[in-house]
Amino acid sequence: EQRPRALAPPSSQAAPTRSRRQALATLAASESPPMRRVLSSAPAAEMIGAAVAEKAAVRALSARAVSTAAAVATEEGGGISMKTKVPGPVGLRLMEQHGPQGASGGAISLFCDYRASDGCYLVDADGNRMLDMFSQIASLPLGYNHPSLLAAQADPLLATYSTSRCAIGLMPPMELPELLDETFLKIAPAGLSRVQTMLCGSSANENVFKAAMFAYRAKQRAKAGRGPTDFTRDELESCMVNQSPGCANDLSILSFRGGFHGRTMAALTCTHSKPVHKLDAPAFDWPTADFPALQYPLEHHAAENAAEEARCVDGARAIFEARLAEGRPVVGLIIEPILSEGGDLHASPSFFASLQRLCGEFDAAFIVDEVQTGVMASGHMWAHQAWGLPEAPDFVVFSKKALLGGYYFKEAFQPPQGYRIFNTWMGDMTKLLLFRAVLEAAEREGLQARAVSTGAALMRTLEAARERHPRAVRNLRGAGTIIAFDCETPEMRDELAAALRNNGVLVGTNGSQSIRFRPALIFGDEHVDEFEGVFAATLRQLAL
Repeated sequence: EQRPRALAPPSSQAAPTRSRRQALATLAASESPPMRRVLSSAPAAEMIGAAVAEKAAVRALSARAVSTAAAVATEEGGGISMKTKVPGPVGLRLMEQHGPQGASGGAISLFCDYRASDGCYLVDADGNRMLDMFSQIASLPLGYNHPSLLAAQADPLLATYSTSRCAIGLMPPMELPELLDETFLKIAPAGLSRVQTMLCGSSANENVFKAAMFAYRAKQRAKAGRGPTDFTRDELESCMVNQSPGCANDLSILSFRGGFHGRTMAALTCTHSKPVHKLDAPAFDWPTADFPALQYPLEHHAAENAAEEARCVDGARAIFEARLAEGRPVVGLIIEPILSEGGDLHASPSFFASLQRLCGEFDAAFIVDEVQTGVMASGHMWAHQAWGLPEAPDFVVFSKKALLGGYYFKEAFQPPQGYRIFNTWMGDMTKLLLFRAVLEAAEREGLQARAVSTGAALMRTLEAARERHPRAVRNLRGAGTIIAFDCETPEMRDELAAALRNNGVLVGTNGSQSIRFRPALIFGDEHVDEFEGVFAATLRQLAL
């Protein structure tokens, strides 16, 4: 079914201009002979397999050249261009074909053409070009096919790491310490000088929980005059049949209603966003505390919200006290700066500071899950930096825009021996190389500051829509480009999100009736303008 393009603003009607092959040719003409050979040897889509240039030449790629490629890439393809409903006939056929193969879990909404996608625009299998304001569940820092990441594909190390994937925890490559210094340690939160890479956010949280429990058990052994690994025979034997005292079945992690920390077993125990995540899966007997349900606008409900936060802090304290009295202490507390999957739930800096004080009082690890909020999207490198804490959290977990999972931790939580925190891969060296390119591009293009300014522009657009359509846009909240609003009903939210997609804008949904925005860091004012036109037209179309 053909869709009219009248809903898109005039700026989205620009015709496609130069191709990415021409962009690379432009780069090649401006670079040194070694770099010229790299850039002219293959178009960007083929550079992954090329990887024949000298590393020095690749690293010599100038800021001017990358900026040139970025400008050309932005021109390519224009803006929103819709040909069919989403999914269209090609997408529907692919779903039918993929169903008997397992359907990738059963939640697929559309098939995509990632070679044709560019910048903040995602192209689906039917050729629909959509403004992507969800960016693969908040995980694309630089959008699609960014020139800096395409150039990084030519690094010979990337080819080596891809073809000879290493067990980082056992036989890491010689470049690992330098790459960590150039990536995650370069942007480490103040007070955290150690980092452990993992595969994803769930695996990072699982191992954070273990590290917190190892440290707590080590303190218990110290009080008994034993070393951290002076295990008794009873401990050694009982752990092999999942029993205490070898297994720490009496210890727990405190989490919050509305929180999401992953779908593996311990992480799922701490997840409380939607029943579909947890149904039929076993869970540990770990406690859950209330998270504040704030009223909006915040400036009109200061007293009520302060009382609500105090109630939740008191509730968390009561859990700590009750568990300690029962001989099964809480040894860690995990919290997101914004409870994302649960509906973009916010709280004040003082609330989070109160939780940190509670952890200190009860000797529990304070764990901040920045999987969705980390890496500049909030306007800070790490969203918890807005809280003004007196000291660093004990752990900060990352993934998504960091391209791989992992966590920062204090020295006190260093595992007491090898193989306690371990898996085969312990991360992915290719992602470290790509993340280095992400950080270089972010610094060069001022993307952290852009998240602040673009987020403010998007908030102004949504505030204006709230005035005209108060049923459709309610409880507007955000930090940087991490923005959400509620619709009057879940049905209205679903209708609005589907209509926006068919009109060329991809947004996320969360909570029971919320729409959330998670654009890439390269999302700019021009994209806000394009969204504004489509959003206004869609609200009129639905008569909301």
